[in-house]
Amino acid sequence: MKWRVLLVEDQRIVRQGLKMILEQDERINVTEEATNGKEAIDIVRKNAIDLVMMDIRMPVMNGIEATRIIRNEFPDIKILMLTTFNDEAYAYEALKEGASAFLLKTAAPEKLIEAVYSAMKGGLTLHDEVAAKVLPRLLERTEKPEIEVELTERELLITKLVGEGKTNKEIAAELYLSVGTVKNYITTILQKIGLRDRTQLAIYAVKHDIS
Repeated sequence: MKWRVLLVEDQRIVRQGLKMILEQDERINVTEEATNGKEAIDIVRKNAIDLVMMDIRMPVMNGIEATRIIRNEFPDIKILMLTTFNDEAYAYEALKEGASAFLLKTAAPEKLIEAVYSAMKGGLTLHDEVAAKVLPRLLERTEKPEIEVELTERELLITKLVGEGKTNKEIAAELYLSVGTVKNYITTILQKIGLRDRTQLAIYAVKHDIS
């Protein structure tokens, strides 16, 4: 089954180039296109979308604000942020709002496709040049809950593996569980700790040195 992708980019030539790159892969189908964040929100409200690849700087509504709204309304939709600016501030804001990747538009075609696969498996992708700057900021801003959370031994192990960047499939294979069971565990863990998504859980696991 192909992944349904929405491309959000205000420059038509860039959008066409991205579409050509993505559709080289047999699992990726660019079903919708938009020129700004507002159009993107309207599209995801009316169409079945699995992943959004979105520019940050756009007219009408930027990619950061659109990401916040889409992730709040459709938490299962994955969002990959693209920019021409090597600025960790953009990456920080994008990831804080729930994006699954932050990449430069100059990234190699195979990196863009790899980022799609990673996001669809629950992974997180950061451009090498900004990862070292962004992750420390995310760790600093992830506050420890005031009330101590009690996780079971299995929940702690799954949290540790998420912090190591393992996908649900990899965790399932390592623990001899089904992928569905792992998803259920992660949902329970997020509710217990009071976190929004897998990215926050990974940061939480690293910051609190869960082992």
